[in-house]
Amino acid sequence: MAHVTFDSVGKKYDNGFEAIVDLNLEIEQSEFLVMVGPSGCGKSTTLRMIAGLEEITSGEIRIGDQVVNDLPPKDRDIAMVFQNYALYPHMTVFDNIAFALKLQKMPKSEINDRVRNAARILELDELLERKPAKLSGGQRQRVAMGRAIVRRPQLFLLDEPLSNLDAKLRVQMRGEITQLQRDVAVTTFYVTHDQVEAMTMADRVAVINRGVLQQVAPPQQLFDEPENLFVAAFIGSPSMNLMEATITPDSVGEELGLSLGGHRLKLSAELIRKRPALRKYFDRTVVVGLRPKDFEDASLDSERHPSIPATISNTEALGYEVIAYFDVAAKPVISADALDLHADEALAAPVGDGNTTLIAARFDPRTAARVGDRIEVAVNIDNAHFFDPDSGLAIRD
Repeated sequence: MAHVTFDSVGKKYDNGFEAIVDLNLEIEQSEFLVMVGPSGCGKSTTLRMIAGLEEITSGEIRIGDQVVNDLPPKDRDIAMVFQNYALYPHMTVFDNIAFALKLQKMPKSEINDRVRNAARILELDELLERKPAKLSGGQRQRVAMGRAIVRRPQLFLLDEPLSNLDAKLRVQMRGEITQLQRDVAVTTFYVTHDQVEAMTMADRVAVINRGVLQQVAPPQQLFDEPENLFVAAFIGSPSMNLMEATITPDSVGEELGLSLGGHRLKLSAELIRKRPALRKYFDRTVVVGLRPKDFEDASLDSERHPSIPATISNTEALGYEVIAYFDVAAKPVISADALDLHADEALAAPVGDGNTTLIAARFDPRTAARVGDRIEVAVNIDNAHFFDPDSGLAIRD
C-alpha cells in the first residue's frame, strides 16, 4: 500500500491543449479517492499519468516516496480495471485472473491459492471454468477486479469501470467494489463522470473541470460546502438552484433580508454569524444557491419557514417525493465553467428564460400541488449558499 502525491503536475499536448493545470493532490494510504467531472475534464488523463500511460509535462508524481515520472508502467506496482474489462475471450475465468501471475512465473500452487481466494471474495467460485462470453456484465466486472486483486499491488486504478452496466447492476456493483476496497485496504483512485458513484463510494471526492482541480473533500462536505459555482452546480441531483439576489437591511438598518424575485426573505442572525462576510455585500448583487430540499409546500411545512407565492409548472412524482418546478423572477446564474454541464441533459440544472429561474423543489409526497396551481412555497433560507458573482467563490467568512 502507498500514498500518491501530485506536486504541481501539468499535462500539455503538442497542439497546445492543457489537459491538466498545476494539479496538487494527495491520495492517502488505503484511501478510496474518486475523481469526478464532466466528459473531457482531465480525470482519465490524471489516472493515466499515475499509471505511466501518459507522460507529464511538468511537476512530480510520487507513489510512496518514489518519484515515478520516468518509471515504466510495469515497475509502478499498480493494477488497473478498465471500462471495457479487457478480458481474454479465449481464456477461462481462472486463466484470466491468473494471467499476470503466470507472466511473473509464480509457482502454480501460489497462483492457484491466490486465484481461488479472489474467486471466493468475489463469489466467482462456480464460474472459474467458464469463458467471458458465458458471463453477465456484472460477472465480467468481478473477473476484472479479481485480476487486479491477485496481483496484490500497492495501488488500484479504476477507469469508469461501471459505465457499461445497466442501472440496477451499477447500484449493486458500487456496493461490492466499495466493500472490496475496504476488505483489501489498497489505496484506490477511481475516476467517473457519475456524481452518484462518487458520492456513494468515496472516502473523499476530487472535483475537476477543464484540467483544474476545483475542490477535494468528503462527500457530505462537498454537498454542504461547495467552494465555487461549478461545484455547487455539479454536485446534487436535481442541481442547486442558482440565481441573482440582493442583500438589503431593513428601514432601520438592523435586520438583513434577501431580495429575491420581488420577495424579501429575512436572514437570521445565526446565518449572518456563520457568514460574516455577507455584511460586505449590502445592497450588492450576490448569487444565492438553494438546494431542492430547501423548498417545501408551505401547507406541509411544520417549521413555518418564510414563503413565496409560486405557480407550479410541472411535477415529477417519484413515490417518496415530488419534484415540483416553478418560476422565480430572478436572473438565473450559470458560471462560465458550468456551461459545459448543460450540454449534458443528465446534469443540466433547470433555468428560465434569462429573467426568470426555473426552480426545482423537493416536496413531501403528501403535497396536493398540481400543474397550474398557485401555492405558497416555504423556503429554508438558513440553508442558502452565497457566491461572489465576479469570482464565483463561496462567501463564507
